[in-house]
Formats: sequence, structure tokens, C-alpha cells
Amino acid sequence: MCFGPEWSRLFPSSPGLTDASIVDNPARDASRFPPDRSFPPSFMCCVRAASGRLCRVEFGSASAVHAHFQRWQRAGFFLCLWQAGLAEYDEMEGIAWRWQSIDGAMHKAPLATECVGPNPTDRGKKWAQRSLLVDARGVPLSLVASGANRHDVKLLEATLRRIVCPRPQPNPALPQSLCMDTGYTGYDALVTTRKLGYQHNLQSRRQESESKLRSPGHIARRWVVERTHSWFNRFRKLLVSFEKKEESYLALLSLAAAMICWRQTISIYG
Repeated sequence: MCFGPEWSRLFPSSPGLTDASIVDNPARDASRFPPDRSFPPSFMCCVRAASGRLCRVEFGSASAVHAHFQRWQRAGFFLCLWQAGLAEYDEMEGIAWRWQSIDGAMHKAPLATECVGPNPTDRGKKWAQRSLLVDARGVPLSLVASGANRHDVKLLEATLRRIVCPRPQPNPALPQSLCMDTGYTGYDALVTTRKLGYQHNLQSRRQESESKLRSPGHIARRWVVERTHSWFNRFRKLLVSFEKKEESYLALLSLAAAMICWRQTISIYG
């Protein structure tokens, strides 16, 4: 990414984070306090490497990076970055609203004090989970975090309502289908999807495989959300989360989602 002349386009203004607070302050001692523009690359380095030691030489101490991370998180910077990436992707390629997929994924969170719960499959150890909604190409549209002891169905409505960009209203000419696995089986999930204007499309992995065998032209739709979860897991700071606060964890998720959106834009147009 570029952090020079295209700063304003890549990082739109957000509440509490004005241009004056982003640009370099000439009155500040640069030897002790790195310029603010050097911190976005440090955030990306940390979320990918899961260690602050790798960015200390170039970006300053880990405490300085963390302090700026918290300040930018409170200003809503990472959510705005995600929204800007989705807007750029929608302008270039167009968000594929026709087929959307939703699923949850769990990971370890040994030090978390918020947004965490006992994992019933791992002797009650601390685990967190994220509920993810993607479009037909796997671009993240919405995220909700919770403890591992909450069922996916309990997070369905919250995930569908927290799409970070404007969602077009579905109609008979342009319907929107929601692909889910059998974890969303039940009357509550059916009512929620229909109430929000989605067509209920629930298939197990076996049913998808059988459909592809019976119909050679059949296209599997739900697998893209599994691939996007694997993209999130490649950010090592999210594979095993050591964040104690929920807002820090959500900020890292938003940053990872933003990086995925911008990568998709770059991969399409070079």
C-alpha cells in the first residue's frame, strides 16, 4: 500500500482522527517519536507476524505502536479503512450480492478477558470465535466476535445486520441468497433470513458434493467463506489471539478484513 500522496484516498477521514493528527508534526522529536504515517505499516506488520519485536527497529517501540493503535482504534480508523476498501472494490468489480455465505470459526484466546468463552471441545479452555459474512467472491462484508460457547445461530442476525457498507434492497429481479451449513438448521435461522430478505440456501458438504456429481454445471457457493476464514488465519495475530480487550480484537479483525479487500482490488487490476 501507498502512504504518500494517496493517503487521503486510502484512509478517509474518521471521527476523532483529523488530518492534523495524521500528518507528521514538525515540532516533535523524530528520534524519539516516529511520525504517525509510519504506524499503519507497523500495524500490518504486527497483525501478520503476531510479534511486536519485528517492527521495533523501523517503527519504534512496541509500547508506542500499541498506544497509537489504541488511539486510532478509538477514532474508528480501522473500520473506515475496511469501508474504504469495500467501496473501492465495489467501484472496480462490484460486490457480488447475489450469493452470500456465512459461517463461524473458532481460535484460541488464552489471555482474553472479553469476547471469550470456554470451548466445549477443548476441556473448557478460553477460545473466541468470529461470525463472518462474505460475498460470492469471498470478500468480507460483516464480522461479529463472541465467545466459543455461543452457537452460530445466536450470531446470525447480528452478523447480517452489521454489514459495513450499504446493502441493496433485494427484489424478485435481483434476489439475494444466503448459503449456510447445517449448523444453521432450525426455525429461528429460517425466520431470521427471510425477515432480512434472504433466500434460505442450506446444504451440507455432502449435499454440495452430490449436487456437483449429479449436475456437472452446478457451482458450489458456500466454500468461499471457508477460504476467507483461512485468509484470516494467515494473520498470525488472529490465529491465536492474545488481545485482552474486545475493542482491540475487533480492530485487528477490521484491519485484516480491510487488507483482504484491498488485496482483492489489487489482484483484479494489478
